[in-house]
Amino acid sequence: MASDREQIADFLAQRTLGLVGVSRGGRKFGNIIWKELRAKGYTVFAVHPEARRIGGERCWPDLASLPEPVGGVVIVVRPEQTEQVVEEVRRAGIRRVWMQPGSESPAAVRACEEDGIAVVQRECILMFAEPVASIHRVHRWLWKILGKLPGQARGRVTKAGCEGSP
Repeated sequence: MASDREQIADFLAQRTLGLVGVSRGGRKFGNIIWKELRAKGYTVFAVHPEARRIGGERCWPDLASLPEPVGGVVIVVRPEQTEQVVEEVRRAGIRRVWMQPGSESPAAVRACEEDGIAVVQRECILMFAEPVASIHRVHRWLWKILGKLPGQARGRVTKAGCEGSP
């Protein structure tokens, strides 16, 4: 089994991602992640079950509808919805998920582990996707000082506490 740090690096090496959790209003944390990852050079396909466009950009109703294969899926929804998304991930043959803080559920994590899907949880993707900017840079520095970054001697962070979680 890969370490947390290895799983984070492996996920971030995937340059084409799906993102479940953008909102039509554009003010949810999923929208911030969508914008930030695209600014960092990632191709990110927004998934929304009802919206066809958000902020002038195309959305897809589910993971099976994406126009090309993705290396991973970022999940920014409530835990009970995450369980449904993980089932979609499994059916689509996607092998990596990133559950933003507040999105994870024990059942969803267990389903990933049982299916051999690499899962990053309890970490904010914007604290690791380079270049790290703004409040996420400060947050990462603070976690480093406190020994709470993945792979540090104190072990796993129990909750990253990233602002804007679902």
